[in-house]
Amino acid sequence: MDSEDDLHYSTDVESVDDDCDFYSGEMDMGMGYYSDDDDPDAEDFVDDDTDDYFEASRREQNYTILNESDIRQRQEDDITRISSVLSISRVASIVLLRHFNWNVTKVHDEWFADEARVRKQVGLLEAPVVHVLNARERTCGICFESYPNNRIKSAACGHPFCVFCWEGYVSTSINDGPGCLTLRCPDPSCGAVVDQDMINSLASSEDRKKYARYLLRSYVEDNKKTKWCPAPGCEHAVLFDAGNGNYDVSCFCTYSFCWKCTEEAHRPVDCATVEKWILKNSAESENMNWILANSKPCPKCKRPIEKNQGCMHMTCTPPCKFEFCWLCHGAWSDHGERTGGFYACNRYEVAKQDGVYDEAEKRREMAKNSLERYTHYYERWASNQTSRQKAIADLHQMQNVHIEKLSDIHCTPESQLKFITEAWLQIIECRRVLKWTYAYGYYLPELEHAKRQFFEYLQGEAESGLERLHQCAEKELLQFLNAEGPSKEFNDFRTKLAGLTSVTRNYFENLVRALENGLSDVNSHGASSGTTSSKSTAGSSKGGRSGRGKGVSRTASSTRSGDNATHWSCEHCTFVNTRSATTCEMCHQRH
Repeated sequence: MDSEDDLHYSTDVESVDDDCDFYSGEMDMGMGYYSDDDDPDAEDFVDDDTDDYFEASRREQNYTILNESDIRQRQEDDITRISSVLSISRVASIVLLRHFNWNVTKVHDEWFADEARVRKQVGLLEAPVVHVLNARERTCGICFESYPNNRIKSAACGHPFCVFCWEGYVSTSINDGPGCLTLRCPDPSCGAVVDQDMINSLASSEDRKKYARYLLRSYVEDNKKTKWCPAPGCEHAVLFDAGNGNYDVSCFCTYSFCWKCTEEAHRPVDCATVEKWILKNSAESENMNWILANSKPCPKCKRPIEKNQGCMHMTCTPPCKFEFCWLCHGAWSDHGERTGGFYACNRYEVAKQDGVYDEAEKRREMAKNSLERYTHYYERWASNQTSRQKAIADLHQMQNVHIEKLSDIHCTPESQLKFITEAWLQIIECRRVLKWTYAYGYYLPELEHAKRQFFEYLQGEAESGLERLHQCAEKELLQFLNAEGPSKEFNDFRTKLAGLTSVTRNYFENLVRALENGLSDVNSHGASSGTTSSKSTAGSSKGGRSGRGKGVSRTASSTRSGDNATHWSCEHCTFVNTRSATTCEMCHQRH
């Protein structure tokens, strides 16, 4: 008899078959992996399909990861190209490329448009400004001491300065930072550039290394097409070619980030949403919401007080020590048996019926709902981040230890076990996507009910598929790791894991595609193209099975919908303001 999990598994497979009109045509291929038929070519089919997927991913890659030698080689190629085309020296080429942010095309255009203007702009003089006299000694323009000609040096302008002053000037500039790359003649009225050859002749060995490092880094930092990987300790750079609209980059160090904002890779969520979400997580806005929802100000000193016991008799902390009623905020000296005693307040109940406390209660309730809604999304965002970090650690363990062990136990070459590694890579990617869908859901307007329902359905389907894949890779693999010898069931496990990997990939591709299109499949009347009302119920049940708890946000939504006419919530700090306010009372941002 099938177990309950097996029944769930078969039910989910059948439901996906029914949804083939909603998902892309690739789903049919993915569902083929669930077949229990003994096909001798099944292994080759799975491996070929996976190879095609990863090969296609590589072809779609619109960036190149560069190490230090790659950067140096590209930099040298650009310098050589400019030097040969413009017939100028290597150091002059460096000056031009630095000025135009290492843009070869820009250098060509500007130079051939007006060479004289460009020379003046960058400090490449064709003739010296100061002519050398046939004197045995010359005076330094900084220390005003006389030195023999062999102790006087000048840039292309000809202004004379002694070697000692030059060395101090160059050393100070290099130690001040990358600004030394644009060093000019010490004469205040002169704009002649101090090129790399002169730097090398005057600087110490240590300073020359610093200057060379600044020059190499400038090729990345000043170039609009390259950026350093933001991972701590990583020295790789990324050359990005705009193309398919995907800005996610994966470095050789395994760190993935967004090219536009350099935050952690967050596709399908846009950079503006990520910025707001990160700011919200680090700001004090939720602390203020918690204080507003769970405390009341002392009527005398106005400090917030949390009620931590049952009775309504409150005493403010020293030095205030004011005693008041928690319900009506009146002095406790005015309370007694006639007002309800310790556990009630008749005057509060009467005032509430008259509408005196409606505004304060509404505001507190809205703050509480806002806090609960944020907590709902943040907990799931953080939970998927934790799961992803654990999956990364499990992948490393799998690659370094378990693959070799499995190969020995089941007499299978390691090259034929790559389906396990690919499953873990898919889990890691899906956890990342799923994490950011919760940030997307938090900022999805609550009044757009059809879009929210469609989003939660897609999110639920993707999450339930991911949970099945994660459980298979994490739990079911253990029996084969602990086996004493080859198992006939291992081939069935291979087919199942590869099939779950493919299906989960399809689920998330559909989720990503829908979110990047702004859930455009949902029209203004609340109907979605390709979904039915019965499917939303299935999506909700699957979401519940994976612990997503959608009920919290819907309850909060229904509670707040009646208050939209009298209040508005600040999108920066979520503070609840009265409708008449044009500026947030908490963060002072305009509505």
